[in-house]
This record gives sequence, structure tokens and C-alpha cells, in this order.
Amino acid sequence: MGIESAIEYVDFFINLNMGEGVSLLSFVNNEKRVLKQNLEHKNLEKEPIKKGVEILEELVREINDIGEKAVLEKYQK
Repeated sequence: MGIESAIEYVDFFINLNMGEGVSLLSFVNNEKRVLKQNLEHKNLEKEPIKKGVEILEELVREINDIGEKAVLEKYQK
């Protein structure tokens, strides 16, 4: 897994340029689901995946607490 911080996840989301149709929250939830599925694979290193899930869970909490727009503004470079 190459993404190691909330800033990198938000930057990745912005650079995907999916338009108004996909919210940051839905993107984060989808990424979290994929990472959790990857934890089931025996041949993958677990710690980076677990770290990614933790980062995504923190982003979900922030989105719920301060809103998606504020989170995007907070992490944009």
C-alpha cells in the first residue's frame, strides 16, 4: 500500500477527479471496504493495510464531525 496519511488519501481522491457524483465519504468508505477485504489474503503484509484502515476511519470521523468540505480544505496542499 502506497498511501500512508490522510493528506495522501484526500490528494488521491481529488486527483481522481470523479466530479460531483462521488463524495469523499463514499470514496473513503469504499477504500476502507477494499482494504478490509485485502486483510483476508494470506500473502499480503497486514500492517500497512491495517494502518490504511485506521487512517480511513479517522477521515470518516472527521467528515462526520466537521463536514466533507472542511476536511477537503484541511488536507488540500
